[in-house]
Amino acid sequence: MSQAPDRSQPATLIAFVNQKGGPGKTTLAMHVASELARAGAGVLVADADPQATATRWAAAAPEDRPFPAALAGLSHAGEKLHRELMKHLNPYDFIVVDCPPSAESNLTRSALLVAELAVVPVVPSPPDLWAGVAISQVLTDVSVVNDRLKARLVVNRYKARTRLAAHTPDLLAQYGIPVLRAQIGEREAFRHAAATGVTVADLPRAGQAAGEITALTEELLLVLNGASP
Repeated sequence: MSQAPDRSQPATLIAFVNQKGGPGKTTLAMHVASELARAGAGVLVADADPQATATRWAAAAPEDRPFPAALAGLSHAGEKLHRELMKHLNPYDFIVVDCPPSAESNLTRSALLVAELAVVPVVPSPPDLWAGVAISQVLTDVSVVNDRLKARLVVNRYKARTRLAAHTPDLLAQYGIPVLRAQIGEREAFRHAAATGVTVADLPRAGQAAGEITALTEELLLVLNGASP
């Protein structure tokens, strides 16, 4: 994996956002946070989703193998979430924010005010893609205030060699947001990981899923470091 930033610098904020539930926002947020932490970075997961899925996930971790990133429940902060996040900039390298499944939420907009990267998981199906286009306008609005904000789409629950997969690039073009090369497949391992409080890196026979997460995390670091368009 690419090298994490110097810990003497304030934390880098990565927000996982979308318009609706179901695209795997929390799954990817928890896996990327874990991947960064396993690489030696100090990582905080800020659970800003009132459903508190990330919090429950970490709480389900085995006692002898706690979740590798710290976790803070911040959904109570509302439109002041950005202020709460700023309080946690040290001593972490990264703060991974799991936002609510709503582009219009005050929590989502507040997180994006201070984020350096917004990651938008999308499932390659027309209903999911149509529902998620609203996030594009939110990102455009927020970027007027936060000119450091970068945004990337990541295709999740991808099924290769299907007719829909062939049309996915055209559907994604509706967002007007760059698409990451890394794609995450539709795999039972991700559901099993969430149920047991671990990640796919902890599971036997989940090497392909773990490799996809590594590729995603490395590409996100390249984007943050300006080494990827």
